[in-house]
Amino acid sequence: MILAASYSIQLHAIDYAIIAIFFVVVVGIGIWASRSAGESSAEFFLGGRGMPWWLLGISMVACTFSADTPNLVTGMVRESGVSKNWAWWAFLITGMVTVFIYAKLWRRSNVMTDLEFYELRYGGKPASFLRGFRSIYLGIFFNVLIMASVTLAIIKYGSLMFGLEKWECVLYGSLGVVIYATLGGLKGCIWADFFQYGIAMFGAVYAAVVALGEAAKTAAERAVEAGTIATDQATEFARNYSMADLLHEANVSGKIKIFPDFSDSAQWVPLLFIPVAVQWWSVWYPGAEPGGGGYIAQRMLAAKDEKNAIGATLLFNFAHYALRPWPWIIVALASLVCFPELTDIQSAFPHVNESVIAQDIAYPAMISKLKPGFLGIVIASIIAAYMSTIGTHLNWGSSYVVNDFYKRFVKPSATEKDLVQKGRISTVLLMVLAGSLSLVLTSATEAFNILLLSGAGSGAIYLLRWFWWRINAWSEIFAMVVSALFAFALVLIVDDSATTWGPIDGFTGKLLISVAATTVAWLVGTFVTKPESNATLRSFFRRCHPGGPGWAKVVAEARSDGDMIDEKIHGQAWEMPVQLLCVFLGCVAIYCSLFTIGGIVYGNLVQAWVLGGGALLSTFILFKLFSRLRTE
Repeated sequence: MILAASYSIQLHAIDYAIIAIFFVVVVGIGIWASRSAGESSAEFFLGGRGMPWWLLGISMVACTFSADTPNLVTGMVRESGVSKNWAWWAFLITGMVTVFIYAKLWRRSNVMTDLEFYELRYGGKPASFLRGFRSIYLGIFFNVLIMASVTLAIIKYGSLMFGLEKWECVLYGSLGVVIYATLGGLKGCIWADFFQYGIAMFGAVYAAVVALGEAAKTAAERAVEAGTIATDQATEFARNYSMADLLHEANVSGKIKIFPDFSDSAQWVPLLFIPVAVQWWSVWYPGAEPGGGGYIAQRMLAAKDEKNAIGATLLFNFAHYALRPWPWIIVALASLVCFPELTDIQSAFPHVNESVIAQDIAYPAMISKLKPGFLGIVIASIIAAYMSTIGTHLNWGSSYVVNDFYKRFVKPSATEKDLVQKGRISTVLLMVLAGSLSLVLTSATEAFNILLLSGAGSGAIYLLRWFWWRINAWSEIFAMVVSALFAFALVLIVDDSATTWGPIDGFTGKLLISVAATTVAWLVGTFVTKPESNATLRSFFRRCHPGGPGWAKVVAEARSDGDMIDEKIHGQAWEMPVQLLCVFLGCVAIYCSLFTIGGIVYGNLVQAWVLGGGALLSTFILFKLFSRLRTE
């Protein structure tokens, strides 16, 4: 094969200088933020609740810009084409629902973490159990597994590009982020995210430009071998090679469709229909929680006010879905020319352990082609993407361990100084656990399938608990237990062939079974158990006043008792119809923006102009409607 020769990647002085400057800046941010982060737990975990929308929005998108995300997108495109990205593009619906319905409610709740919400919305021992159990399960076990899988991506980069040992990759990758996350808390993480996101995006765009150039060189070499051009014409051939030429390559042309083949139900049902019709509202997963939650909720809670919480989540969704994907997609398509088969990557990088050779490793393989200087920038961008994600997860996990377990159950009388100290200790320990796990992790697929299915069917609760008084703590406990039992059984016992029906693949079939079983379970659990006490329900409504017919009974009974729990919204129309229209227009605007950029990349300027106009029009109407929504 043309690319059988192995690559020897060496950093030059300028690369080392760029990477060193990057580390100095992020550590400096942590030291600067430490001056206020140590004042209280609210400063350490929420930045003092005074963060602006633009900073929080960039932080949200930066922390989802993980080092393994370009690898994931590359693997999707190489395996199933561009349309495979609907597996995550469909979650835009979840994002828009969070923006226009739930963001202001989260900020209004004024809790420290989304787990503290349990004892605001519910009461008694069941609420305490939920808060305590999930603080350990999510804050430690789930969180460590996510961080370990992200760290595994850094190990792949380091071993492929530089031949580093696993422990070296973990040490070099995590050292800086542990320093600024431990010292600066959330404020340090957010400002570091802002700095790192710019580097990460520049690196991603430049990597796409270089990848196209490398595809041109490879195509020229093949043309010479095939005898279609003379050797002395290769340079000119490569110079004139364009994106249109890449899209017409034999290995690429079948992968470029944005939508799955609608004539083949085996493609469009699992790739488009299930994510859009079922997955977005039914499945809980960090970063794409129905109704918001996790580190997204943490940033909404850190906002100055409700408008800033809404603005942050809107900016996040636009940047996350519309701006980021195409540079990665271009690299993935170019990699199909440079490395048509996995054996080509193995031949080019013989020092890489076969256990990490998969379709997703094509991204770091393409990055290896960068020149001195730019190589340092792109490596810094990869480290930045890794550190943004890890920093977020460290602070988020630590907030659960400290606020929802240590302070709530171990030492309720803990001083603010003690809470910050425990936050810093738990930050370091979480990184040690994640780094240690990454050293033995080869694939997290089975574990992640269990975790994904263990949240299947519970998403509807997170959407409805704000607007329906009858949901109680037992609703969530029933959902949690049943979904966990089904997840373990379906992943570890049931073969995929048993849940494959027509166009439904095995895993999608398991997802639908888990969603159905969990939904039935929590509905039954809701009605066979007592509702929350009037005192709990009235206290929640008084603070968050979500409104709507789902609270009419509680409000009426409270008013008959002389308790005006709806005083702030009495006589005002319920905003849900306008909010749902905003959700629809937000989806239209961002999807149109995504496909406008796609039209430009594919050279389809008519599509770009039409969809660009649609994006502008829907955005204009959206902001007109948004101005009518009430915020506090």
